[in-house]
Amino acid sequence: MSDLSNYRKSYEKSELLETNIPEDPMNLFHRWFYETEDLGVEGEVNAMTVSTIGLDGFPKSRVVLLKKFNEEGFIFYTNYNSEKGKAIANNPNICLSFFWHSMERQVIIKGIAEKTPETVSDNYFDSRPDGSKLGAVVSPQSEVIPSRTYLEENLKTLEKEYQNRAIPRPKSWGGYLVRPVSVEFWQGRPNRLHDRIRYTLLDNFDWKIERLSP
Repeated sequence: MSDLSNYRKSYEKSELLETNIPEDPMNLFHRWFYETEDLGVEGEVNAMTVSTIGLDGFPKSRVVLLKKFNEEGFIFYTNYNSEKGKAIANNPNICLSFFWHSMERQVIIKGIAEKTPETVSDNYFDSRPDGSKLGAVVSPQSEVIPSRTYLEENLKTLEKEYQNRAIPRPKSWGGYLVRPVSVEFWQGRPNRLHDRIRYTLLDNFDWKIERLSP
């Protein structure tokens, strides 16, 4: 057994106060995202954890890449027939979370996922490198496959088939827009007295701002 009781860190880099936050959580997310990017952190600042409720009733989380965010919400792309795609089709209430350890910050977003328009998915797919396009075509994501060789051989076949030809987006692959209903910002503070500010979307589309106990 590994005892991790002595793993401790003091968080002292910043603070999150009601006097310096905007009324809209997307503006604060924008600020935090680019502050983290400007720091030049190792890894991908747009890496986020997507949590869904599976068809088996269990929650499941996995890391995907955020590809766009605006006043409507957050967009990522995946295979609609994947485990997460089937989970979203059954229950579109999902959670996105970011942990930027270099900034001692976390963002947790509850939202409702919906497929992006096909034109949005087409435009993003067309912007991808050919290797990534073929990867989306060849992979029956989340399905059981016989071996790694199975994938590699199918990829070679597709490379020949689409040599000097445009690679079309599979209809089973595309984007999701997650419209937030709650956004919580967490800033690490000394003595575990962390700052937690939660924005909750009201019926009139204003945001209610509350401080949560750490």
